[in-house]
Amino acid sequence: MNKFVVRCCFLIVALIVSMAATAQDKPVEMADAMRSNGKIYVVVAVCLTILIGLFLYVASVDRKLRKLEKNS
Repeated sequence: MNKFVVRCCFLIVALIVSMAATAQDKPVEMADAMRSNGKIYVVVAVCLTILIGLFLYVASVDRKLRKLEKNS
């Protein structure tokens, strides 16, 4: 019964969040301005660089942990 209540609460929260997300019909002016100036590509490049760096860091930490677990 407890799992059922948790699932229902999660479903209600998900529905409320999705309704709030679809209620935004107003266009984003900042994104249009950045796209017209070509600066949006700089933002995307910086975000991708940060994400790639994080993935590489996690992979290196995972490799080191595997090595330590294997030796112990």
